Formats: sequence, C-alpha cells, structure tokens
Amino acid sequence: MLAGSDIAVQVNMKSKSLMSASNGKLELEIDLDKGEFSCKSSGFPAIKTTRSAFRWQGREYDTGHYERHVVKEQPQKIEDSFGKGLQFVISHESPTLPVLEQHFYLYEHSPFFLLKSTIESEEEIKTNKIVVMRSNSLSFDDENESYEDELNVLRVPYDNDKWVRYVTEKAPLDTESYEVTALFQTESRRGLIAGSISHDVWKTGIRMKGELAGKLDEFELYAGAAGEMTRDSQPHGHLKGKRIESPLVFVGFYEDYRAGMEAYGWANTRVSPPLKWEGSVPFGWNSWSAVMSDLDYEIYTMTSDFLKNEVQPQGFHNENTLYINFDAFWDRLTPAEMEDALKRVRQNGHKPGTYWTPFAFWGSPAQFEQPVEGTNGKYKYKDILLRDAEGEILPDIAGGLAIDPTHPGTLERIDWFTEKIVAEGFEYVKLDFMAHGALEGQHHHPAITTGKAAYHFGLSYLAHRLSPERIGRPFFINLSIAPLFPYSFAHSRRISCDVFGKIQDTEYLLNSITHGWWMNETLYRFNDPDHSVVYRSCNQESTTRHEGRSRLTASVIGGTVLLLGDDFRNEEAASRAKEWLQNQEVMDVARLGKTFIPVEGSLGKRASDVFVLPDPKQQDSAYIAVFNFDAEQPAQKTISLKRAGLDGTARYNVSDLWESKHSQTSGDLTVNLEPAESKIFKLQREN
Repeated sequence: MLAGSDIAVQVNMKSKSLMSASNGKLELEIDLDKGEFSCKSSGFPAIKTTRSAFRWQGREYDTGHYERHVVKEQPQKIEDSFGKGLQFVISHESPTLPVLEQHFYLYEHSPFFLLKSTIESEEEIKTNKIVVMRSNSLSFDDENESYEDELNVLRVPYDNDKWVRYVTEKAPLDTESYEVTALFQTESRRGLIAGSISHDVWKTGIRMKGELAGKLDEFELYAGAAGEMTRDSQPHGHLKGKRIESPLVFVGFYEDYRAGMEAYGWANTRVSPPLKWEGSVPFGWNSWSAVMSDLDYEIYTMTSDFLKNEVQPQGFHNENTLYINFDAFWDRLTPAEMEDALKRVRQNGHKPGTYWTPFAFWGSPAQFEQPVEGTNGKYKYKDILLRDAEGEILPDIAGGLAIDPTHPGTLERIDWFTEKIVAEGFEYVKLDFMAHGALEGQHHHPAITTGKAAYHFGLSYLAHRLSPERIGRPFFINLSIAPLFPYSFAHSRRISCDVFGKIQDTEYLLNSITHGWWMNETLYRFNDPDHSVVYRSCNQESTTRHEGRSRLTASVIGGTVLLLGDDFRNEEAASRAKEWLQNQEVMDVARLGKTFIPVEGSLGKRASDVFVLPDPKQQDSAYIAVFNFDAEQPAQKTISLKRAGLDGTARYNVSDLWESKHSQTSGDLTVNLEPAESKIFKLQREN
C-alpha cells in the first residue's frame, strides 16, 4: 500500500504487518501484529510500544487485547486548519469487545501528529476513561547509551487555585500533569510536547514515571482525570453511546520546547478559536488587595479621582482610559452609592468593572432556602447546588459550594446578573472560583455527564450573554480562579493564584509565567498577572521600594492586564505610583500586550529570573527583564546573550528602562541587583 505520492506525507507497508507513515519530520510505525505503534524523530526521544485503551465494565482493555488490527480503508488526503496531510485509521477488533479505533493525522512538513481514539459498538456502551497513548518506553537515549543532557518533565497544574505551582522534575519521578506536558533537555532545550487540544467533555491527565535519567518507564495520556488536583471528590463522569470519542491530542518534536509550547497553544486555536478582543491592554485598578472586605464607596471613587488627576496625566492609561474595578464585597454599597459611584467613574472618563462567582455559593445552610435571583421564587439555592450520586451536596472548596452550571435556575441567575451589570454600565467582569463549575457530580441536564461538559455549557452561556453581538458594545471577560481549559469564552485568565506585593509573591507569579507565557495571544488575548501592589497589600506588611517595583515589573512583562492594587490614600503608595507610572518606556512595554519568554525552564518549583522579548516594533532589538528573588542579599547575574536568543557576537547598546542609564555590551550582559530588585533593559544591536 502506498499513499500520498503527490504530497509530502507518505504511508506505506514496510512488511506484511508493519505500516509506516512519514512527513520528513517524524515517522510513525504501526505494528499490526501487536496492536502497537511507535513514533520517532531524529535526535528526539522515541515513543515505543504505544497502545490505546479504555475502561469498560470494570476492566481496562488496550489494543493488545484485540485479535485483529487492520488499516481501515485507504489513507485519506486532508486539508484543514492544520495544513495538508493524510488521515488514516487503525481498527482493533474482537468479537466480544467494542471496536477501538485510532485516528492519526499527519501533516506536511510539521513536527507534530494528531491522534484520537474512538470506541464503537452496536449497543450502547459506557466509559469514564480513554487512554489515547500508553507507552512503557520513552527515552532520549540513543541505542541504550546514556545521554548527558538532563531530561525534565513539566507538570502543568489543572487550575490556578491554592497557590499551585508549575514544576519541572527529573528522574526518579512519579507525577501527573494536566492537559499538556513538555519533556525537554536542560541545555539543548530539545523537547517533546504532548497534550489534548479539545476540551469540551474530558479532563485530560498525563501520568509519567521513570527511575533512570533520560527515560520514562510509564507514559499515559488519558481522558478521565479526576482527583485532588482537579478539586474533585467524585470520579470522572461517564460518557455513553454507540460511539465515544477521546479528546484530540497533539504530539510534537521541537528543537526548542518553548517553540513547541507555543505551537501547542496555536494548535488549540485550530480546534476552537479564542475569544476576540479588538481593544487595547486593560490598564486600571482592582479593589481586592487594597481593602479586601472593607471595600466601600469612598475607596472606589477616590481611586478613580486620584488616577485621573495625579497619574493618568503622566501617562498611566491606555487609549486615554482606565478600568476601575470592584472585586468581592461590591454588594456592600447601597444601590444609591453604586449608582453615584458608577456615574463618577464614567465622568472621569474611566470604565467600571465588577466581580462575580457564577458557580460558587458562599451562604450557610440557613440560606439554602433563599430564592435564587432572577427566578421569581421558582428555585431556591438548595435546588441548584451540585450533588453527588446519592443526592448529597459536594464538599466545599475554599468555603464555597459548587453550583450546577446546567440547572435552569443557574441559567436564570446568569440572565439576572448579566442584565444587571450591562444595564448599570459595567464594561469588565472578573469571574472568580470558576473551577467550582467544572466539578464532577450529578448534573441537572441529562445529556451532560462530566464536569468539563457542564463547565463548557455554563461558561459558553455566560459569555453569550455578554457578547458584543448581544449587548451592542465590547465587554471584557476575565477568569480568575479557573481551570486552564476551556479558554474560548474569556479574553484573559489569571495565570496564577492571588499575588500580592512581597518578593516571594513576585517569584510565585513568575513561576506561572515561566511555564505559561505561551497562553498569551494563543488561548487568551492576555495573560493576567493579578493586581500590582506597588506599596502594601492590606493583608501584608509594606514592601520595600525594590519589592514594589519588582512586582510592577513582573506585571509589565506578564502579558498583561495591568491593574494596580494599592490604597492610594496612603502617601507612600501614591508617591510610588506617581513616580513609577510616569515612565513611558516601561508603560509602552506593558502596552505591547506580550508576555516575555523565560530564558531557562529547568528550575524545579522555582521561577526563571531572566525573561526576554524580541521587540515587535524594532528589528535587531529585544527586551530583557532580570530579577533578584532574594529579599536579603544582593546578586550579580551574568546573562549569555546567545542563550537569551540574541547574537552572541554582536555589540548592543543597552538602555536600563527604569533608571534611564545607558551602556554597551557584547557576549554577556552583567547585571548587579540589590535585594529584591529587578531591571528591564532594551538592547539594540549596533549596525
């Protein structure tokens, strides 16, 4: 059999039972005797003895359990949003088992392939787990010779709650990543990216285990993840029907794993496009860090006045406006205070923003009988709370009980709230504790049987209610505590959990940027680095000047939603804001709306301390941000320009954007930093 002779993808039979598919970048080999496949690319890890599997009637069956493994029909030419290529299907068949199919997609000149598994039966079947890929041999080694460069495994958290971190691990290891992982070498950065790129039904996990450096003894990419890290107390929900599909997954080989992560982000958008935002980077203020539960009319209006009169004239704005955003406890204002506050903000030329938790209930059991807003008393809160199979309310998370996104009372509540905030003139909403909406449980809608499907349903409904097509104007949607996926219903997502003003907060935020920079301009229009505390969060002691400016610097390079987080009735907070926010070179970096790229990634739980961004507006120019995370000791850091992606042999003019100092360098950039200090440099290559 030969296919693809007129395109750059070839499928042929190497022997009676061995099928090969190649596009010049990678090669797939399918063993039709064993029901296994392998994948290899020159200089990259080989993935061998790989099978698909599913859970059915109490047992797991993989492709090795089947009697026959056949190529289903002739490979088909395809041309879609990924490019031109070939699709072929391997069918695994036995008389007593549902048919298990593997659908492969291989594209011209692309270093990745796509794969999904399907289960088919003449009678209805039911499963809550499909293993798309399970391999017991994944290695960077060449012919069993040890490889000197280390293998790193990236653990991506399912959501951004409870101050979870991204982590890179080395063997020996036993870990699980969610939705995507990167396996990469420390020095060469060569890597393999694997993850799901459809997110409407399943939660995806990637389990990895290895004892020796450079190797994994177990690699399993599966649909049906549920447990502590997904915040679930219940098992993953079942899907049922005569045909059940896994997520579509992406597996790619890249000379630089960072390019691979960006390609993975792009691949997701081929399946489901991001939510468009035609406006600029949001600049402004959020109330949470400044006052938390003490939010009132005075702080809200005073902040708008201060920014309008003292900071905005010096250049802190985008397109001559700012967002002034309520966070939690906005309902402390009386209706009259709210009406007047919003009027005053709009008179200042600012845009008001608000806050809501659509899928989390914060009341006590005594409030279960409380009528749900917008339902005219038809539903009480006890009716819309998510429950388990026995009818018990699910355990709370962070004090909040989960609301079922599929319940008609929930949808009417969404109608009520969105109509309210649109009528009041809000133009931005922060949606918090969204992971509650993705929990596994017994949902009201009979066709929705998984937490991810319920969340997709509820979030898409909410986004529709705030769409410009419906309300007649742009409305910015921000996700705060939220799963990474789905992404198509918001303009930004907070890349980490809450971030305040200390240097350890800045390092925590940058851990998320170190491994999540690629989401900016792929999944979401902007990464959100949370509110920038330049002096003092109300739940912390005041920061040093270096701490405060480093926190601001981290937001500037974050993507970014640049919202301040101080109470400017404090003299020092006001002074720092007026001093630092007038720096137009730094503010122009923030206005780019681009996340800087980490120079290093093999850091365990820590963040990179050096980030780089090629200047999108000037050729042979780049920005470099450098941080000292030590609050006690100064540091000297030497950055290889070649390692940072610049020409290591060229000479560069160097501008320190914060201090307005100028110098020249070649080969390396040496930076001296005080405790908790950071700097942003612009480097322009000499002609």
